[in-house]
Amino acid sequence: MKRLRSRLCPVIASMLCCWTLPSLSYADAPALNGMNTRPDISKISTSPVSSALTGTSSSEPASFVYTNQEADLWERIRAGYAIPDLNNKQVDNQLTWYSTRTDYILRTVQRGSRYLYHVVEELEKRGMPTELALLPFIESAFNPQAISTAKASGMWQFMAATGKDFNLKQSMFKDDRRGILDSTDAALNYLERLYGIFGDWQLALAAYNWGEGSVQRAIKKQQAQGLPIDFDSMSGLMPQETRNYFPKLQAVKNIIAHPEQFNISLPALENQPYFVTVEKTRDIDVRVAAQLAELSMEEFTALNPQFNRPVITGDSNTKILLPADNANLYKENLSKWQGPLSSWATYTVPRTEKVESLSQKLGQKPEFIREVNLIPAKMLVKAGSTILIPKSSKTPDQDISPEIAEKAQIIIEKGVATRQLNHKVSKQDNLNSIARRYHVTVADLKGWNNLKRDNLNPGQTLHIQVPVLAKSRHTAVAAHQKTPAHNFHARPAKTLAVNTRGGKKRHG
Repeated sequence: MKRLRSRLCPVIASMLCCWTLPSLSYADAPALNGMNTRPDISKISTSPVSSALTGTSSSEPASFVYTNQEADLWERIRAGYAIPDLNNKQVDNQLTWYSTRTDYILRTVQRGSRYLYHVVEELEKRGMPTELALLPFIESAFNPQAISTAKASGMWQFMAATGKDFNLKQSMFKDDRRGILDSTDAALNYLERLYGIFGDWQLALAAYNWGEGSVQRAIKKQQAQGLPIDFDSMSGLMPQETRNYFPKLQAVKNIIAHPEQFNISLPALENQPYFVTVEKTRDIDVRVAAQLAELSMEEFTALNPQFNRPVITGDSNTKILLPADNANLYKENLSKWQGPLSSWATYTVPRTEKVESLSQKLGQKPEFIREVNLIPAKMLVKAGSTILIPKSSKTPDQDISPEIAEKAQIIIEKGVATRQLNHKVSKQDNLNSIARRYHVTVADLKGWNNLKRDNLNPGQTLHIQVPVLAKSRHTAVAAHQKTPAHNFHARPAKTLAVNTRGGKKRHG
């Protein structure tokens, strides 16, 4: 099974407080392999598969409305089961795997309890089978911050390109693939579309994992050989991940239907909303929003995982999710709030440079700039990039503009390999002369050595990062000889955009 990488969860001292980045526990990794090979939706044909090809009807499912509000949410989900059951060896294997991991199931259920009511509501509005509400169990273990090895993200595990095709915005400040409302809407739109093509939920789910084109080709191959074209009959043509994909959902569906048969006691889930939406009118720090709502940072980010930075930007269309009681507290506390709502501004990098020189200009530690803006070590920040910085007395107390919030990105590239040298300051030395000698900038020297002033003391030792020349198998280091700058050669820089995904990749 594919594993997920965990993302860094930095704790940045005073300014970041408890703000954390999306993360994933390896304990949840086994279930998070559902959509790693899914293709980009832009390459999907929208023409329905004919009934002669599939042997199924593509008519819309009948709308289902659950009226017994007294029963718990599990009963509501069971009442809406509508996908034909599958019974085969793969289902038996998955039942054995899940039923012997009670702690994992209960942990996943606890996490999903925040979101299940909303998903079930949306499914019923569309007349879709309610066991689809259990699909995030397979995709992400109901972790909206999950990231797969293929870089699919969120509770429904959307790849970047597919997310864009379903209007899931991905910017420096927000990734809607992780947003509970937006990603659920996109996932159900995708599933509806696939069901409209195949007229069969098992095949639609296979296409959700494997790709619509792949399923269509498998159908044609079966048809040419006069073989059945249902999921079970075609599973031999599928990759192992897809072959096990629907059986995983079937196994979870069976356990939820009759937990007592597997010695599992599911916690009761109230058949009512867990959260409500709250509008915001100004930029607000994640820390401040959680404080006003009287929620822990963990609970706040569990409901609002789409925000990539410690500030929530955007206009009143940007919604915050809060438990109903906390939403009332939020509004009441906000009306009494006297301090600033946001402590962050943006800075556009005028030229490509190192974080050390940027930090010197901005009066911040390099480690702080890297942590806030997710810039890896030894990377250059390219000209035109937008970075997040704390507001200061020199920074206007105003919101980040909608244009920046929508389009801002950080472009970074791998810097030239360097090696540290130590330079002992003589009486004749100053920062300018030392910078010229080693072909570096004064800002670099000050950043590397945490210098606040331009004055140097004789005998002082400076740490200097000089480029490494790779002329042969032996590494030559550009030392203090007067080597012309144009003699410094480096491999072509590797450039990437932070928090954006380029290219058309498979839907994860």
